[in-house]
Amino acid sequence: MSSRNHTIVTEFILLGLTDDPVLEKILFGVFLVIYLITLAGNLFMIVLIRTSSQLQTPMYFFLSHLSFVDICYSSNVTPNMLYNFLSDQKTISYAGCFLQCLLFIALVMTEIYILASMALDRYVAICSPLHYSTRMSKDVCISLVLVPYAFGFLNGISQTLLTFHLSFCGSLEINHFYCADPPLLMLACSDTYVKKMAMFVVAGFTLSSSLFIILLSYLLIIAAILRIHSAEGRQKAFSTCGSHLTTVTIFYGTLFCMYLRPPSEKSVEQSKIIAVFYTLLSPMLNPLIYSLRNTHVIHAMQQMMKGNLFPKKAV
Repeated sequence: MSSRNHTIVTEFILLGLTDDPVLEKILFGVFLVIYLITLAGNLFMIVLIRTSSQLQTPMYFFLSHLSFVDICYSSNVTPNMLYNFLSDQKTISYAGCFLQCLLFIALVMTEIYILASMALDRYVAICSPLHYSTRMSKDVCISLVLVPYAFGFLNGISQTLLTFHLSFCGSLEINHFYCADPPLLMLACSDTYVKKMAMFVVAGFTLSSSLFIILLSYLLIIAAILRIHSAEGRQKAFSTCGSHLTTVTIFYGTLFCMYLRPPSEKSVEQSKIIAVFYTLLSPMLNPLIYSLRNTHVIHAMQQMMKGNLFPKKAV
């Protein structure tokens, strides 16, 4: 793209988290381990859900897609970051930056609405258990997954096109470890008002609308649980929601800090630390959150380890 001095932007420089060579080697080792755990944990969760007869319910159908999205957006950022830790040339091509920015926005928005779909699933399961199988039919579940993917990628494309329609001139150093919107806007030498407003409106609408769905679902869930007379019944109902609430708290908390403020040098520096949580730590933690206290997942894992995942048919 041409800038004011008619130069052609072919690549950007990613400044990353640090310029200390020793710290870079340490971070490489730490983040490599985290990334491998993320891949192993989420891939294992997907395989377990797809193959275990005990986990063929809407809740785990959504969880398998959550794991898939976690793998995708962690892989969108982490391999290039790991390479840059060991490289003297910390560059990313213009096309690579465009693709990374597009996929990141698309996948984050997809995850946001998959989490909302999971809240709706918990609402139906607890508030309308007798109608659960009909209201959460296969077609409904597929729709509740396809809509987040479609919405996420449409917004990813539109937001990225707005960003890369800007002219970049002068320094092409992105003060981040991946191609993110806020630091890219700091490099623009053309008017960024439309892009900033679009980013704020879309991020605000996406976060607030999905969070409204989640909060409303849980208000109705809490009201239904309080009507359960037995303490055991209430505890069982709450236990099915605990993992989802933990994931929502971590994910939404970091995103609100990241996007619902205007880009500045200080906010970009802070956002790099926040971004580590939802690009590296959150995808790693999700399989652990959903498995450690989930009796169905634990039992399915035990069956897999015993080799009894596929029960033998009687001859």
